[in-house]
Amino acid sequence: MKKMNILLFIAALSAFSCSSDNDANNNEYTNIETFSPIVAMNDYINLEITTDKAIYAPESQVNFKISGTIPEGAKIRIRHGADVIEEQSLSANTFSWTAPSADNMGYLADVYTLSDNKENIYATIGIDVSTNWKRFPRYGFVGTYDATKTSSQIENELHFLNRCHINGLQFYDWQNKHHWPLGGTRDNLLDEYKDIANRQVLTSVVKNYISCAHEHGMKAMFYNLCYGALDDAQTDGVNRHWYLYKNNKHSDIDKLTLSKDWKSDIYLLDPSHKDWQNYIIERNNDVYSNLDFDGFHIDQVGDRGTVYDYYGGIINLPHSFASFIKAIKEARPEKSLVMNAVSRFGQQNIAGTNDVDFLYNEMWGSEDKFSDFGKVINENNYFSGNTMNTVFAAYMDYGKSGEQGTFNTPGILLTDAVIFALGGAHLELGDHMLCHEYFPNNNLQMSSELKKNIVAYYDFMTAYENLLRDGGQQTTSDITSGDQTISINAWPPVTHGVTAINRNVGNQQVINLINFTQANSLSWRDMNGTQPEPTTLNNIPVRIKASGVKKIWIASPDYMGGAPQQISFRQDNNYVMTTVPNLKYWSMIVLEK
Repeated sequence: MKKMNILLFIAALSAFSCSSDNDANNNEYTNIETFSPIVAMNDYINLEITTDKAIYAPESQVNFKISGTIPEGAKIRIRHGADVIEEQSLSANTFSWTAPSADNMGYLADVYTLSDNKENIYATIGIDVSTNWKRFPRYGFVGTYDATKTSSQIENELHFLNRCHINGLQFYDWQNKHHWPLGGTRDNLLDEYKDIANRQVLTSVVKNYISCAHEHGMKAMFYNLCYGALDDAQTDGVNRHWYLYKNNKHSDIDKLTLSKDWKSDIYLLDPSHKDWQNYIIERNNDVYSNLDFDGFHIDQVGDRGTVYDYYGGIINLPHSFASFIKAIKEARPEKSLVMNAVSRFGQQNIAGTNDVDFLYNEMWGSEDKFSDFGKVINENNYFSGNTMNTVFAAYMDYGKSGEQGTFNTPGILLTDAVIFALGGAHLELGDHMLCHEYFPNNNLQMSSELKKNIVAYYDFMTAYENLLRDGGQQTTSDITSGDQTISINAWPPVTHGVTAINRNVGNQQVINLINFTQANSLSWRDMNGTQPEPTTLNNIPVRIKASGVKKIWIASPDYMGGAPQQISFRQDNNYVMTTVPNLKYWSMIVLEK
């Protein structure tokens, strides 16, 4: 983050002529007023702060570590929203805090000094106090388990994921065979085996990842298809009667054709076949008996067209997914389940089981608009009765993924801003950042700038999870810009404007402003990494339809590490006038009533 003085002044705001509601609706600015921050702030972020876990149980101890020289007179402050719940002087590089008893709450801690009525913010970090990850999932992944993954390498990778508050890991392609995931047998575990791509897998590395994840409070989820088998499956006890067929004469098994360099093609089975369910349940028990996984990440490969069982009956795959999930859950009810809805295929059936921890959508070209994120979240809320949050597997810079390179920071941050503001999460962080559906593909790397910014975005999502992801009602906001060069539109986004996403949460109206003024596309994929960096918009005078407002504050992951700042406003009948001090990618305005 650049050092800059922000909010030392707020530019003049042209006030509306508001003698009546009708006059207000005329959108005429006739007076000049200045709306200043309650306390001016400087953006001096130059310390690093970490916590020992990604998620904390209520009333547990949160341990902070601060790297760098702590300035004289520094304090550490913990806030829920804009409300300070604890503040202490800071004289050492470590600090402990006992989390409150309330469950499913997000907090922001910041280190600051105060001089001449100006707060200097030196470090911030989000804190999630939740009993279970499924309320606010922040999902990451692991994709390689070979000899390069030393203990120190694993610790370094998970240290960064912990800093981003990732509270669950998908162990992608860790398995020996899809139909026999464990390397070895329940009583004879192999030290080493090959995955589907004939890559080395060391059992000790898998165990180390699981152990390290648990040390940080993260769930460890093993990945596998719900219906995959390799070409030697029948020698391992898989029956030909359990497969999916492309014709009604059981002569053409449905399969995924893979590279000849890989172990095998993947043959597909009927997920609803009871014998297959019982078979894979036993294979899962083999896994649980030897590896301390917390649950099963269930995958599929999307719509297969018309498929048949062995006897020529047409299989309804979405219904079979639900049957599979229920059987797996009944067998091990204590284990977590997540299932992928590829391009929304089977989405309603997966949600309807009520047996998955949250909803997981892999997005593709048919859902490549920013507006599709909102559509999917709304559908998932409807299908789950507003009980499950959404995680998106959405692969960025996909057109660049075939060659070595770096991610385009503006495309990543704009996409994350939209997903997070809508209440979703993004599966993107692991032992590298994702650019491809084959998770081991690590051709694209994060720049140091992107790493720094991504930490701020995940801090923001975590700290303000109760305003972003904890229910409420999404509505259309009535917000107008007093700057004729800046237009503000309601969701969905349009180019050359600012989009407002409004949610009412209790007595708070939350308006997320997303800057599309210089976006070159409304596709989130940023296929070739060409999304430009937006110019920061400063001191935007706005009028918001809202009555009974007691306080307005603003926060952004792009400034001051997401620290909230109370700003002045004027209430005029059913409208308030205030100033948005800055908007780069994303700023959140909160009106407390």
